[in-house]
Amino acid sequence: MAPGYGPPPGYPLAGQPPAPKKGNAKLILGIVAGLFGLCCAGGVIAAVASGGDETKAVAEEAAAPAAQKTTTAAKAAPAKKTAAPAKTTQPAKSTPGIGDPVRDGKFEFVVTKVDCAKTKVGNEYLNKKAQGKFCMVSVTVKNIGKEAQLFHGSSQKAMDAQGTEFSNDGAAEMYVDQDNATFLNEINPGNSAKGRLIYDVPKSVKLTKMELHDSPFSGGVEVSLS
Repeated sequence: MAPGYGPPPGYPLAGQPPAPKKGNAKLILGIVAGLFGLCCAGGVIAAVASGGDETKAVAEEAAAPAAQKTTTAAKAAPAKKTAAPAKTTQPAKSTPGIGDPVRDGKFEFVVTKVDCAKTKVGNEYLNKKAQGKFCMVSVTVKNIGKEAQLFHGSSQKAMDAQGTEFSNDGAAEMYVDQDNATFLNEINPGNSAKGRLIYDVPKSVKLTKMELHDSPFSGGVEVSLS
């Protein structure tokens, strides 16, 4: 190149490297910065994830003994038994006895006395002897209905402790006295009749109760003789 003449505009001087373009430098710096940022972000995410797993593991380890204690306590604690409600026992109804008025149908009965000491009834000429012994049950009968009702001794039953049933002895009842009113006696409403029911029973038997009826087909009512 001739002295005094420089290179044309836009060209470097001879022996100098060309200046780098500013646009390329910024692009390179941006790429480097981006790669660095991605590396940092990845590290942070990894650290957070690792920390979360460790925290979860620690929490699970801490909760495990508590859950185990709760389960053990639940197994060890005995089940509470619910107390059964107390049963209320009602007092048994006592059977009416001698002197107590009882009712069956249109009749009200009162047994006033029991005598089992005799083996013969009647007088010297007209009498009857018992096969075992005579038990005489004195009774008062009142008509509490609104019409006349027939009372007869054959509807009245005597029993012992084993439940053996004895029928009355109508023939013996006729020998007791004239006022005995146990044989087909009609009683008007409001009126009463007294009589003795007689039972021929073995000497070893003890009568314990009567079953009194206003008719052969009524339900009957019990009276204790003991």
